[in-house]
Amino acid sequence: MNRRQKAILTELLAVLAVTAVAVVAMINFKDWVNRSEATGAMKALGEKVLEYRRKNGSVPPEAWVDGQQENLPGYVRLGNLKYRGLWIDSESTADAILAYTEKNYHSRLAGKGYVVLRLDGRVEWLGKQEFEKLLAEQQSPEEKTMVQKR
Repeated sequence: MNRRQKAILTELLAVLAVTAVAVVAMINFKDWVNRSEATGAMKALGEKVLEYRRKNGSVPPEAWVDGQQENLPGYVRLGNLKYRGLWIDSESTADAILAYTEKNYHSRLAGKGYVVLRLDGRVEWLGKQEFEKLLAEQQSPEEKTMVQKR
């Protein structure tokens, strides 16, 4: 192989490597943006729920939450939102999980886990194992039975 052929081959390999890195980065970036939008929508929902609680003294019913979703910025990123308002009472702590949605991203940047809305309005990302452990601690036997039937 002469020098020109080696140079062309080297340039081709460099372009392929840069392209592969760019594709992987874009996939990770897309998942990160989707996760950020889901978190933003959950924060907006949290603000609406807190306003409802200030006015009415209790968490809103599930039908109310369902009606609010389409008005949230980025609501399509929430996916299958699970609302636990039925299981929240006056004895629930501020750390209680009020709503959550599962996100299964295949990139390392976003990962698999849940966007969680706490009773006090905080929104956070929890890894799958951490979330499942926390939810199991907070669920009553009745709630576990009802969830299993769905």
